[in-house]
Amino acid sequence: MIKAVFFDIDGTLVSFKTHTVSWSAVDSIEALRKKGIKVFIATGRHLATINNLGTLQFDGYVTLNGSYCFAGKDQVIYTHAISEADVSSLIAYQQEQEEFSVILVQKKGMYLNYKNDRVEEVLRLLNFPEPPVCLFDRMPVKEVFQIIAFFGEHQEERIMRILPDCESTRWSPLFTDVVPAGSSKRVGIDKMIDYFGISLEETLSFGDGGNDIRMLKHTGMSVAMGNADQEVKDTARYVTSSVDEDGVFYALKHLGIL
Repeated sequence: MIKAVFFDIDGTLVSFKTHTVSWSAVDSIEALRKKGIKVFIATGRHLATINNLGTLQFDGYVTLNGSYCFAGKDQVIYTHAISEADVSSLIAYQQEQEEFSVILVQKKGMYLNYKNDRVEEVLRLLNFPEPPVCLFDRMPVKEVFQIIAFFGEHQEERIMRILPDCESTRWSPLFTDVVPAGSSKRVGIDKMIDYFGISLEETLSFGDGGNDIRMLKHTGMSVAMGNADQEVKDTARYVTSSVDEDGVFYALKHLGIL
């Protein structure tokens, strides 16, 4: 019996075309909660940048790809910051080797070193609020929970070598979410269900991106959206229709949860 459902946001609940949640998904989430099933968000976004879920209510939030987790919106139940040494190494690398745009994400804010076409495209794609620009020599190194790094896949192996205590969780060719090693949506889910007293076998997850793969492999049941890459679809136990074709609703009906 499913007692908890975890939803990614972008490309899963929220359409890249409309930047909104479909009415069928809204109705589905409200129906889940009426049945006593707890509903959670599992996202790479910072809680402050979740600006596209309307008035929907959730029981908790796994944010920053598992690095910062909340029961409700206020009770912090888990945090895992990137080491100051790795953040300092990144700043030094940018000053001495090659420069690329990054957003450093802290508890209460985020800072962008500079904006370029790649950054503008991602902000537009995600309808994401633009962070304030901060020069690298003024960038924070303490309590950074995620680095949104705008480098390509061909640069990834080289750059990640300077961040030995971090992992790349890429879900777009334009950027990757860099998180502390051992941090993922999977870890955040474990913290959440432990807090609420729910077993892993009673969980269901929905996702569409590369940063959802560990989550989809981990939960008792998993659904990939029809718009997901093949690698993500191969990971999930069920593939539904796309985010723009009522995929959440149809999956919950097919699985007999609604």
